[in-house]
Amino acid sequence: MDLSKQMYIVGIGEVLWDMLPEGKQLGGAPANFAHHVAQCAMPAYLVSAVGDDALGEEIRSTLAEKKGLKTLIHTVSQPTGTVEVKLDEQGVPQYDICENVAWDNIPFTPEMEELAKHTVVVCFGTLAQRSEVSRKTIESFVAAMYEEAVKVCDINLRGNYYTAEIVESSLKMADTVKVNREELEEVCRLVGIEYTDMHSVARVLIDNYGLDMLVVTCGTEGSFVYCQDENASCLPTPKVEVVDTVGAGDAFTAVFVSGMLGGLEVRWAHALAVEAAAHVCTQAGATPDLPDDIRERV
Repeated sequence: MDLSKQMYIVGIGEVLWDMLPEGKQLGGAPANFAHHVAQCAMPAYLVSAVGDDALGEEIRSTLAEKKGLKTLIHTVSQPTGTVEVKLDEQGVPQYDICENVAWDNIPFTPEMEELAKHTVVVCFGTLAQRSEVSRKTIESFVAAMYEEAVKVCDINLRGNYYTAEIVESSLKMADTVKVNREELEEVCRLVGIEYTDMHSVARVLIDNYGLDMLVVTCGTEGSFVYCQDENASCLPTPKVEVVDTVGAGDAFTAVFVSGMLGGLEVRWAHALAVEAAAHVCTQAGATPDLPDDIRERV
């Protein structure tokens, strides 16, 4: 792996197949994030693991076709991850996530440590930390990054695959956190913060964990970006014809991060992120192509 002097935006964690009603689609929040970062012409890397099986080979070949996306995908003895996805009448997904799969067992290697030293932004979630192996790998990757690099935690509380310890340690590792409103209440419960109202607890979380930013998405009711300087960006959610909402949050995170790195002010990066998430909701699956105008403005 010749990294030279290039710096990368890395998604680390689960890569898997979403088994949707219309067929399987590549998924996993870090994979979706890295895919959309690459679409924004930013140097993107995906770090994960697949099994020594046909589904793993198909993931490798699918990722190889994605322009601008580099990968560090380890092959392990566990099977490639899959998720059964069922959609309700509003296109909101419900997940049945297979356990003890490849992305639960991502090894930390010298090659990965070298990549961490060339990472300007990493995005990790709570789901990939459900297993001790991948949790330690994520922690080691973040620890190997240089101090000024940006650590983004996308809180994704699924089923019973999280604990207070995982959430607390993730908040401590991160300087930017993204969470939806329902998860925000659960996060507060887990870390012992009384939930009063969204704006107040957002400020408490920023202060308690020294966060630079906290992003809260509220579905059809808009989204908020809270910063240390108390300024908040608040934007409504566009009304669109929803096919499904799978991956919309990952597109939001990717475009927001890419916009900020591209030099946009918070409010403009936020606006592009909202547009990207709305577009993904109009398409099937988590990784549709983003419109040219969004990518060009990033």
